Amino acid sequence: MKKSDPPIVIKTSFDIGTATLWKALTHLPEMKNWYFEMLEAFEARKGFKTSFKVNSEDRTFTHIWEVTEVVPGEKITYSWHFEEYPGSSTSTFEISGTDHQSELVLTVWVQEDFPPGIPEFKRESCIGGWEYFLHGNLKNYLSA
Repeated sequence: MKKSDPPIVIKTSFDIGTATLWKALTHLPEMKNWYFEMLEAFEARKGFKTSFKVNSEDRTFTHIWEVTEVVPGEKITYSWHFEEYPGSSTSTFEISGTDHQSELVLTVWVQEDFPPGIPEFKRESCIGGWEYFLHGNLKNYLSA
């Protein structure tokens, strides 16, 4: 993924209210159910930082996140990079809707190029990963 790439935008709708969706996106016990179970800490608070490791084949990806913007119930943005590799990105989750229907729009911007030779850093892999989390895991979790 490169800084010159257009942002990745993933949209999905839910048959739940915005407050329930916000809680799933920002409360640690909920996030562990659909996102990263190894996530040890998270707060929807500007300036909050956390890190956790994910292993893929013989590679380790230590995710380092920092929350950069919070509009409670509507929007959260955090930057992320990996301890082991160059590159950085920003993810913004925006919620709209009612007490019974909600829509989530995720926008991912690359701030600094990621290394080209690593499969996980290909644009298609990033899109596939976000679709897996949002269209698969999150949707299944919230409809259970």
